[in-house]
Amino acid sequence: MSIRSGTHPYPPMLMQATEVQALLESVGAVRHGHFQLSSGLHSATYVQCALVLQFPRHAERLGAALAAALGDVDAEAVVSPALGGVILGHEVARALGCRALFVERDSTGAMALRRGFALRAGERVVVVEDVWTTGGSTRETMRVVEAAGARVVAAGALVDRGEGFAAELRRALPACALLELHIPSYRPDECPFCRAGRPIEKPGSRR
Repeated sequence: MSIRSGTHPYPPMLMQATEVQALLESVGAVRHGHFQLSSGLHSATYVQCALVLQFPRHAERLGAALAAALGDVDAEAVVSPALGGVILGHEVARALGCRALFVERDSTGAMALRRGFALRAGERVVVVEDVWTTGGSTRETMRVVEAAGARVVAAGALVDRGEGFAAELRRALPACALLELHIPSYRPDECPFCRAGRPIEKPGSRR
């Protein structure tokens, strides 16, 4: 897949996966313990991307790297699910030179475009998330985009937890994550940490 040149406000900056992992670990974004993920699954590892995205220089660099990795998708807008995808989506849009919008839950609990955000019919959209596990938030965001009449042309994430969602996406459209981590996760009734009586944290934005 080719990488655009000359059209980005910021030049494409590829990052190796090892660089991304080292950056996340340097700010304590890779946490260890017993966590309930936003998907409802349990895991001994939680990637708290907010801890790296709180630094504007890191957010800008990661957003530019993800834009470069996505290649020449000719995006007209980036749409992200709130809350975790908002900052990264904004920085990807900055690098691509397009709008940054986000979806959030309405009074019924469904994802929706609010705050006056709107998409044009046929508008080319990249969906950006911070972490892919089961892909629930990305799927919801894609449905909102398509319901508005726009077209999802690519999807990206900072971290793919290796649950198979990225492979599923790639069968339909260009999709990539800057870092793939194979982190086991468990249904609550199968979680070995629950069985051992370890206290659980619920750090996700849905909780």
